[in-house]
Amino acid sequence: MEVMLYLAAIIAAIAFVVLVIYVIITLKAAKGTMGEVSTTLKGLETQIQGVTTETTELLNKTNELADDMNKKSSKLNSLFDGAKGVGDSVKGFNEALNNLSESISRTSKGDQEKAAEAVKWGATIFDFVSKRNSKKK
Repeated sequence: MEVMLYLAAIIAAIAFVVLVIYVIITLKAAKGTMGEVSTTLKGLETQIQGVTTETTELLNKTNELADDMNKKSSKLNSLFDGAKGVGDSVKGFNEALNNLSESISRTSKGDQEKAAEAVKWGATIFDFVSKRNSKKK
């Protein structure tokens, strides 16, 4: 029975050694995997820093562009306000010209009637003077 006990102890010792060897192999594989994960994470961290820097620069340029657009937009607003003022002035000038034209038209109608009446009076006076001169002769 002692031999069986020794044999069982030897088998248990061999099983323990095999188990330890498999644990060591597994731990070495896990160590390699963890090393690769660490390398990947370091590369990812570098890439994220690059992306963060580029994103910050892009944001700054976008803000500058928005400020520039706002400045140019307010200049355009001033330009449109000026153009509106010119349009209003031209409209007022056109209205004044129309009023002047209507006034001249009304005045000329009244003057035409007076001129026609004056021509009639002139013709009548001329006829009268002509008749009188012809009677004197």
